[in-house]
Amino acid sequence: MSGSSLADLAELHGRGKVRDIFEAGSDLLLVATDRISAFDVVLPTAIPTKGQVLTGLSLFWFDQTKHLVRNHLLTADVDGFPAPFTGRFEELAGRAMLVRRASVVPVECVARGYLSGSGWKEYRAGGTVCGIALPPGLRESDRLTEPIFTPATKEASGHDINISLPEMAERVGRGLAERLKELTLSIYEFAAARALERGIILADTKFEFGFAEGELILIDEVLTPDSSRFWPADRYEPGHAQPSFDKQFVRDWLDANGWDHEPPPPALPDDVVSQTASRYREAYERITGESFSAYLGRMGGPRR
Repeated sequence: MSGSSLADLAELHGRGKVRDIFEAGSDLLLVATDRISAFDVVLPTAIPTKGQVLTGLSLFWFDQTKHLVRNHLLTADVDGFPAPFTGRFEELAGRAMLVRRASVVPVECVARGYLSGSGWKEYRAGGTVCGIALPPGLRESDRLTEPIFTPATKEASGHDINISLPEMAERVGRGLAERLKELTLSIYEFAAARALERGIILADTKFEFGFAEGELILIDEVLTPDSSRFWPADRYEPGHAQPSFDKQFVRDWLDANGWDHEPPPPALPDDVVSQTASRYREAYERITGESFSAYLGRMGGPRR
């Protein structure tokens, strides 16, 4: 095999903060890199194996939730990829998915079961989250009486903006907005119960949906440490921020070191990189019940 990179051999459909998307005939190839972003800025330091964790967890949850909604996954088997991707195990094993092409609904569909992050900030300011009034006196990280749907805009650059359900309906139509709310909450409740069985609290998460051949499907990544807040249940203590399996560890380090959230971001030190990578792998192992090295071996990649 030549030393040519994918970028030399395939047409790039798009590049996100973490994913590179390539044209694959009538379909697309999603490749999760080891890039990491914080506060909507891509950091200069990669997190080893992070992309494989994101893909592995997405594969797990696509399979677990397919009874609730169909998704865009076609295969994650490198030998099942079309040319020029076939057989490129070193680059793609465990971190790439061949998916159906979809027209993306331009809204982030967020479910919150606990009061944290931007929801906590908004609640402190006015007692609401995305226009939903919550009871007074709630503490940071408190569990809500029932999960809430809090959509956000999908911004090409900068921060996504929380919006209300009526605002979402103005953008995509009332019928679709209500259907997305229903799907988002049903997937969240199913996944939160499954995660809790594994000792993990799913505090909140975001989904993306699209239309493929007229069918509404689940797309992108699903219930990963990049799109969700995962907390260890045995250490849950409301009233403050919680330890987590997501990139909050990186955000906390950046804030502690005085970064103003504007480019250029600082490089991460080796200990933060290794601890973050370990948290991502632990999230995979605790949620799926499979060792991460077994996943890599099963997908045809090197064991670590």
